[in-house]
Amino acid sequence: MGLVLRLVETGVEGMVRSVDVLEIVRPGDLGDLGDLGLSLVDGKRLMAQVQQAVVAAQGRDHAARRPTCRFCTVPCQVKDYRPRRIATVFGQVTLRLPRFRCAKCGGAEDGVGWPAHCRSTPELDRLRAQLSALLPYRVTAGLLEHFLPVDAGIHSETVRRCTLRVGEGLREVIPAEPEASAAAITLTLDSTFIRSGEDDQRHLEVRLGNVETSDGTRQVFAAVAKTDTAIAALIRRSLAEVGQTKNTGLTAFTDGGSGLRSILVNAGITAPPLLDWFHVAMRLRHAETTADSLTADALERERAKAVIVAEVDRLRWRIWNGRAKDAKVTLERIRSVMPAFQGEPGGRNKDPSSRRLWTALREIDRYLSNQSAWLTDYAERHGAGLRVGTALTEASANFLVNRRMNKSQQMRWSRRGADLLLQVRCAVLNGKLGSGFGQLFDAQANPACETATAA
Repeated sequence: MGLVLRLVETGVEGMVRSVDVLEIVRPGDLGDLGDLGLSLVDGKRLMAQVQQAVVAAQGRDHAARRPTCRFCTVPCQVKDYRPRRIATVFGQVTLRLPRFRCAKCGGAEDGVGWPAHCRSTPELDRLRAQLSALLPYRVTAGLLEHFLPVDAGIHSETVRRCTLRVGEGLREVIPAEPEASAAAITLTLDSTFIRSGEDDQRHLEVRLGNVETSDGTRQVFAAVAKTDTAIAALIRRSLAEVGQTKNTGLTAFTDGGSGLRSILVNAGITAPPLLDWFHVAMRLRHAETTADSLTADALERERAKAVIVAEVDRLRWRIWNGRAKDAKVTLERIRSVMPAFQGEPGGRNKDPSSRRLWTALREIDRYLSNQSAWLTDYAERHGAGLRVGTALTEASANFLVNRRMNKSQQMRWSRRGADLLLQVRCAVLNGKLGSGFGQLFDAQANPACETATAA
């Protein structure tokens, strides 16, 4: 059984032109299910041939547009044709572009309205960048080669260069106009680290954050430290895109680091940021785990352990309810029963549980003393349905940075390559590239969005 696919071009004035695109020969016997319909190879050939035919028709129409000589204002004539190869999603095509010459003065002119330097279509560039933001470059190149008739630019290095070029273009994107102004915005800022391929250091610091309005609109941002991407500019752009105005209430959360607070000041956020509950809870969790591991091989130690476990739990309650000033009371009560664990044997390669517990409690005391000005009543905020920390940003960091650059990824990153890839990943998660494939959340306002609730 033979089939011929024919593409018919209909002109504006009724002129009709047709071209046979592809001849398909398939057996009429369906004894082998593998012969049913078109194969993947046939589909790729079909799309490539149709793409070339459509581009050829567009090229003929474009060549009919004659430029005017810049010197004598006389319409130019076609001098010759030069082939131009353009990579598209459905294969690489060859376009015949004319060059023009003025018959009166001999001056040369280029075609009308054609980009000077263009080797691929914007759709292909976005597709390669979007897939590279979610998958390794080599996997992206193989995926494109397998499913699409992309016969140009399928090498992993080509995909990497294209992705980084898209990332450079995203650095200076003008903020999009929000649909409505935001009444309240919560901003969280945190940092993490990735393996470095630079000679001067082993790790690169990544600053990232999240802005969220009361109705659920979200934007994420990220940048590698000491690059051309200004994290303060990304913060200002994200706030503008979610609808910040002079009357918008803004609440910021950080882990208490002075470097992150200075970034907020550079971004124009003068209100003191709050200390997020996530980092406090991590330290408390370590103390609780260590207290549970205390030995209770004697009656005195059993009673002392019960007191310590209760006081550590009370310490969490006091900090959660904004009573961190009473933390020293808890520490003194624990100190009074610690002598019961004198002589506690330790492990082969670690200190006894009592010593590790006391070290953890001293770290909590030091942390709360240094961050006392940024503590708040977390229970009150949680009861009002407000954010209490950077837990949402931690989840974004896990998806944005760790899955692509840290966890189970043994590669090391250059400072520029990591930063530009992060710009692309943020654009994908914010819904600015493609149709939403790989998007972590709905960037548009969604009153029913569960992520607007307290962490």
